[in-house]
Amino acid sequence: MAGSEASCVLGIDLGTTSVKAALLVGTERGHVVAESCSRETQAHTSSLEAGPQGMEQNVRRIITALNECLAALPQQQLQRVSHIGISGQMHGIVFWKRDQGCRWTECGTGPTFEPEEVSHLVTWQDGRCSPAFLASLPLPQSHISVATGFGCATVYWYLKKRLKKSGFPLHLLPEVGDPGSIAGRTVCAWHGIPKGTEVGIALGDFQCSVYSCLTERTDAVLNISTSAQLTISMPPGFQPPETPEPSSAVTYFPYFNGDYLAVAASLNGGNVLATFVDMVSQWIEDLGLQVQESAIYAKIIKAALAQDDSKLSIHPTIFGERHVPEQLASVTSIAVSELSLGHVTRALCRGIIENLSSMLPVQRLMETGVSRILGSGSALARNEVLRQEVERIFPFPVVYGKDVDAAVGAAMVMFHRK
Repeated sequence: MAGSEASCVLGIDLGTTSVKAALLVGTERGHVVAESCSRETQAHTSSLEAGPQGMEQNVRRIITALNECLAALPQQQLQRVSHIGISGQMHGIVFWKRDQGCRWTECGTGPTFEPEEVSHLVTWQDGRCSPAFLASLPLPQSHISVATGFGCATVYWYLKKRLKKSGFPLHLLPEVGDPGSIAGRTVCAWHGIPKGTEVGIALGDFQCSVYSCLTERTDAVLNISTSAQLTISMPPGFQPPETPEPSSAVTYFPYFNGDYLAVAASLNGGNVLATFVDMVSQWIEDLGLQVQESAIYAKIIKAALAQDDSKLSIHPTIFGERHVPEQLASVTSIAVSELSLGHVTRALCRGIIENLSSMLPVQRLMETGVSRILGSGSALARNEVLRQEVERIFPFPVVYGKDVDAAVGAAMVMFHRK
């Protein structure tokens, strides 16, 4: 596969905050990332039906970001793409009319598609399904508890809202296939990608992030993007419990080749920092001033880097957690000396890492033989303060990846299939 005319594999990650793409090429030593790109979606929109608890995104904006992302990659390499791997949000749901989900149009770079008869995406962050509503649903035949933001729970919510009593619409659920199997082929040339390129079935973004970096069972993976996860590999042959354990902070996620991962899957990651920045921005606007949110983020990180420590204690679970949905955020040990922007930001970053550590403690990592932590995800890649707190809290060497790990992982699955 080596050489200038070698084929490429394209990985695409449709994330909560951004769309990412990565081109992998083969060399004598294996695959390498030749090019990558990321574009923010800016897709959040209000939900009239669900009210303030709803969390929806405009699909048209997501596809626009995807097209912008691909247009930024070199056409010469896109023309050599032989396979496309896709990863995305694992728990949300979007509806479309059969054969009317999109339409193809001509643009400056050739044929492209845009959404047509498509609903909003109801994301994994959606909070419309209350604990009482979830308790009224049939028990899942799985070791994983159902939670608000999960696609099936959202479907039940819509059925109740519209007084439908005909049972769950099983025909809407996708067929489950093996990773690396082919969902179909591209029907047109697309940003230079040849018509007829094989497209793999959709994969979970978390599993793809882990797949992009996990090489040894003695590694733990810490991923912080919009949400946050800390995970370790379970031994070969491990089987999870037959029934859910709703109060457990650790969930067993299916992984590749029949393996499982033990995961502390926190709802609170980069979204906590984004909410903090949004709050600061709103305060500034209320004072009659204007500052770009991107500038605010850079300044709070700089301020936190100037503070080695903070006695301020922030429990940052502003979005709750699936195993304790009623437990929200709190701030303690507030002293006059700890009120600077740097102190607060430092404490907030530390709180995000401490929350993960409380869900999957250091002691358990040691007991399972963890010798190294692999850090991945956009929030961790862009925030030095978070990285410092990781190294302060976890007594292991830490190796960091890039902010396109899920896209790389999706491409790797297809690359290994070739």
